[in-house]
Amino acid sequence: MSLPARSIARLLPSTLGGVLPRQPTPIVNGFRRSFPGFSRAQHSQASKRITVEVDGKMTRFDNIFLRDSCSCPRCLHPSTQQKLFRTVDIPKGVRPKSTTTLPDGSLQITWLNDLPGPPEAAAEEHVSTYTPEFLARYATHRERVRARFNSPAYCLWNKRQMESDVMWVEYDKYMKSDSALLGALRMLRSHGLVFIRGIPDDSDAVEGLAERIGNLKHTFYGKTWDVKSIKDSKNIAYTSLDLGLHMDLLYFESPPGLQFLHCVRNSTVGGSSVFADSFRAAELVRANSSQKFHSLTTFPVTYHYVNDDKHYHFTRPTVVLDENSYKDQKPISHTNWAPPFQGPFEVDTGAEDRSQLRAYVHAATEFADHIDNPEAQFELTLKEGECVIFQNRRVLHARRAFDPTTGDRWLKGAYVDVDAYESKLRVLSEKLKFDKEAYSYIQ
Repeated sequence: MSLPARSIARLLPSTLGGVLPRQPTPIVNGFRRSFPGFSRAQHSQASKRITVEVDGKMTRFDNIFLRDSCSCPRCLHPSTQQKLFRTVDIPKGVRPKSTTTLPDGSLQITWLNDLPGPPEAAAEEHVSTYTPEFLARYATHRERVRARFNSPAYCLWNKRQMESDVMWVEYDKYMKSDSALLGALRMLRSHGLVFIRGIPDDSDAVEGLAERIGNLKHTFYGKTWDVKSIKDSKNIAYTSLDLGLHMDLLYFESPPGLQFLHCVRNSTVGGSSVFADSFRAAELVRANSSQKFHSLTTFPVTYHYVNDDKHYHFTRPTVVLDENSYKDQKPISHTNWAPPFQGPFEVDTGAEDRSQLRAYVHAATEFADHIDNPEAQFELTLKEGECVIFQNRRVLHARRAFDPTTGDRWLKGAYVDVDAYESKLRVLSEKLKFDKEAYSYIQ
């Protein structure tokens, strides 16, 4: 029996407090609408483009773009789905000989001055077919982006919002139901945080939870790792001390996208988990000061790990924008914040560099004030058999200090790269286009 459905909430753009409910809508070929197809196509022998009417609007597609996108068996291997030609091999003068509208609304093009075909088909004309969905998807930058991510909008949250929206998924449903998994993946997209409960008493269960989404990311901590308080630890996480808000492995060139923390044992006093939305903090800075926000997006911060015969090092800004977005105000792609692993700034001693450093410190202080605000933090104590999954490039996590003499505290962790997460989200979104059950596992 499924749990009652709830809407995913999206932040109102004019405020950072209220929310606008969003009802689930069908996802069709990657984005949420149907396609009536095109009504006509126009071309000339001398033109480098073909004009197609898509959804009542005239759109011009470059001949090379359409020819390069052909998915017939001569161009795309039926089994491997890999291209059988190179873009640079397409004659620059390729153009349509004729265009036809098929009964299903697809556009069919017969090409002139085309790539040479295989010997057995040398005399055949090359014909390409483009579905209405394809034409609509690539008609505008907006639709291309929506098709690639097929996901709900981000919801910027604080303590009150997350207490209302927090999502729990039962372990059996998560492991066996694609609808439940898609619901969790969409929550990870919108809020960056989801919880699993009812996990068997198995210290290796986190592997299955992670591999349900994608391959485990193996790091120098291992395929998985144990979070326990140990003597002479090489990492502050393996102590009982208070651990401030941070992200993991920012000294890697490609930090993990998802982090899993499965509570295997917890009978200690203290040790609650704390989460904060870094996107919300960054947007608050942007709303208050464009100069400070610019500093967060441009000033390089060094992260390193120099210990235990290892030396990792990478430099990145605090906020990274999505430059591929169709929106005038670029949304945030990901953030970087890990004070425990921050190294010396790589700035010169000149006046301009000192000024940029000072400007960054002022901007970072405001960012820190937002995430440190108790009203911005969602806190809970994981119980045995529960797991949190969160976006490591968005959601900051922390741990309150605990008393190791009062009991046992053992979390098992794992990572999955963001590419595997995005892949699973796209595949299940396409597979379960109209499945409302994917929205019914929120409690």
